Amino acid sequence: MKRIPALLLTAALALSLALPAAAAAENTQEEQLSQITQSVKETLGLDTAQYDSFTGEPYDSPLYRQWDLTWEGDGETLSIEVLEDGTVTALRLRREEPSDPGLPGYPQGDRAAARETAEEFLAQVLTPGLESARLEEETGDERLGQDQYSFYGTILLNGLPSPLSCSVTVDGESGQVVRFSRDMAQSFVGGVPSAVPAVEQDAAAQALEGSLSLELEYVLPEEGGDRAVLRYVPKDFDEYYVDAQTGELVNLSQLERELSYGASGGSTSNDAASPESGLSQAEQEGIQKLEGVLPKEELDQKLRSVAAYGLEGNTLSSAAYRLVEREGQEDQVLCTLTYRRALEEGSASRTFTVDARTGAVEDLWSSLPWEEGQAPALAAGEARQTAEDFLQEQFPQAFPHLALYGRGEEEPEWGRYSFTFARQENGIFFPEHAFTVDVYAGDGSVCGLSYVYREGITFETPEGIVTQEAALSAWMDTYTVELGYLPVPRALDESDPEDAALMAALGLGAWDTLKLGYALGREGYLYGVDARTGVPVEREAAGTFGGYTDLSGHWAQEAAQALARYGVGYDTSSFQPDKALTQWDLVCLLASVEGYFLDPEGASDQERNMAYEAAYRLGALERGERQDGSLLTRSDAVKLLLNAQGLQSAARLSGIYTCSYPDRDSIPAQDLGYAALAQGIGMVQGTWAGDRTATRGEAAVMLHRLLSW
Repeated sequence: MKRIPALLLTAALALSLALPAAAAAENTQEEQLSQITQSVKETLGLDTAQYDSFTGEPYDSPLYRQWDLTWEGDGETLSIEVLEDGTVTALRLRREEPSDPGLPGYPQGDRAAARETAEEFLAQVLTPGLESARLEEETGDERLGQDQYSFYGTILLNGLPSPLSCSVTVDGESGQVVRFSRDMAQSFVGGVPSAVPAVEQDAAAQALEGSLSLELEYVLPEEGGDRAVLRYVPKDFDEYYVDAQTGELVNLSQLERELSYGASGGSTSNDAASPESGLSQAEQEGIQKLEGVLPKEELDQKLRSVAAYGLEGNTLSSAAYRLVEREGQEDQVLCTLTYRRALEEGSASRTFTVDARTGAVEDLWSSLPWEEGQAPALAAGEARQTAEDFLQEQFPQAFPHLALYGRGEEEPEWGRYSFTFARQENGIFFPEHAFTVDVYAGDGSVCGLSYVYREGITFETPEGIVTQEAALSAWMDTYTVELGYLPVPRALDESDPEDAALMAALGLGAWDTLKLGYALGREGYLYGVDARTGVPVEREAAGTFGGYTDLSGHWAQEAAQALARYGVGYDTSSFQPDKALTQWDLVCLLASVEGYFLDPEGASDQERNMAYEAAYRLGALERGERQDGSLLTRSDAVKLLLNAQGLQSAARLSGIYTCSYPDRDSIPAQDLGYAALAQGIGMVQGTWAGDRTATRGEAAVMLHRLLSW
């Protein structure tokens, strides 16, 4: 309910517009359009004299009217959406731009200046005294050839955070706002409440702390290893807030579940397509001949011998083998067997994935009939016992280490009870190793199985760990308690005219209202609290593209980092700027301009082919010129880069170029055009040195200067 669907949001805008719309009805449509247009021009300071045509079209719903205004002329279209009270909700300025072949260049303009323009624009269109905006910090989303800067932010109401958002895009070259959109406070019933709280922040923080819960569990460290450590982890992920006027602690997630906009649909049969192996008949036969692989007939017999699977009356309809490569281990062969049973309408199916050498079931899912309201053939307790008996029989070594994790299903969902049994050591759960068993409510058979479990894991002892209370206190300290406006659902009242209008128009029984409240906030993500130290465990930030470790103080550092800012470079921590440049190195660099981020040393054959395809599209080289490992001279590198820029025809013109390199007399006639263009663009400075082997650093500098041209 936090994000209102566009259709519903549009309808809700009428709540604040009923009176203006009624008053406007006294005027003619032409008068309304004139008034709205003049209001928009005054609000935005528009000079529309350059446009040749103008249209204004109203859009009427049962509850409100919106105007779509459009000006056109001189290859430009300006579209503005505005409510009848003059509130601008969207703007789009489109220009006809000529195509620009070659490599995209660095963005034009300045982000700081564009941000200032965006803030000035928002001050024009937001409601004075009520609304202001807090734009997000830079996100590093710049792209080559993208001469526009986009800013996103929160609309503050009475200076406090709200669920409303806005976005503004500014053209870097012209400095104009070219796109704008915003959410509306009118999308919530009841208006904007007072910003003065009756409850102190400390009292709200104490109540919110009571909504948090942590449980002690074993986990495997994120950095890897086979020794499980103890951690207090969050278990209740519901969102709570404290009403700033009453002090009530409200489970917002539960309220949203109870007052949903409408029932969600679902399939009663869990129908799904059977997986395909994707292998030819010859490949299938070849896999079946691998050492120890059992034929499908034997695998079928093994499955049918387990009565709990309920395969009586089912026919084996398909069996598909596939080879799974495992690093450091023998390759595994899996077989997917699908069984079907004809029904009066359609069919029921069960699909097993088994180890083709042992017949051990790796996974089971089923598509079985179930009618809404159908009475189950067994109760939840009986289904749980069935699941436990099955696990004890099929996984006797693991079963003594398992315990029911959570309560399990009290009622069948879509015809099946589902139970998860997690590993337990020292009386503490290790949920990363667990079995989930589904029991069909129609006949009590096992219809679903998935699990992760392996031996070789060791577990630290629980002696000397911090208490749950201490962990919870440390966990609470990672949050901030912030006062703001929150979207809170409430039931609509038929006796209220505005509520009745929504109910009649959209068939809704609940809608969001704005409430002043305190809520918990946090930047970043935490896994939980280390039970040994009592310190919260943070998710490590992902490595930044272009965070090279070998460029400090190098003459190519500025160029390589400037390229990396726009996603151009190598997807590795080491740039190796002094490494001799190969054709593949330069192709890999050019492919990143097209959005392919690769490690030159670690790329697969498929990734290499993909990168070369990008180079062919750019025109850097022809297909017959591919030589991955060949070393490139400085002249070769210049040619590939200028070809990619679309300048090969110009570079091959003869008799029109001069250049001033100190070694210009040594430049071959066929290279003179490229050399002159490279100097004119500023791509190559100093000596030409075309015969010398280029380096990765030189390639980065050349490309950086080319994109800056």
